[in-house]
This record gives sequence, structure tokens and C-alpha cells, in this order.
Amino acid sequence: MKVAISLPDPVFNAAEQLAEQLHVSRSQLYAQAIVQYLQRVGAPAVTAKLNAVYGRESSTIDPAFGYAQSSVLDDEAW
Repeated sequence: MKVAISLPDPVFNAAEQLAEQLHVSRSQLYAQAIVQYLQRVGAPAVTAKLNAVYGRESSTIDPAFGYAQSSVLDDEAW
């Protein structure tokens, strides 16, 4: 996918130098940077959403599920 973006000159120049030092294309440098940013910023966002959902829901186990699980485990040899 081709994308056009605007960057401040100092950021662009620093990225150009880094791409040259790493022997990667500008596209590869930007793609890697975005992946790392999404991993760092995206993971906490997902965790926050899951925490919000689980914070509203009961964390108790339905007795029927507890019984079913224990009856299966009782038959297993560990």
C-alpha cells in the first residue's frame, strides 16, 4: 500500500540517515517503526479494553461448569 505523509524535516532527515545506517529502504524502516509502535501502544489498549469488560462482568464460575470440570478432572490420572 502506498501512503503519502508529511514529516518535519529533522524527522525525515534522521530517518533517512538511520535507514542508510541499517541498510534498509525508507519503506522498510517506516514499516518496522509502525509495527513496533503498534505493539507498544496497541497491546496496552487491548488490555485496557479487556480489563474494562471483565471489570463489569462477574468472575464467579457457574456451579454447573465447576461441577463438569471437576468431574472430568477426577477421571484423569495426573
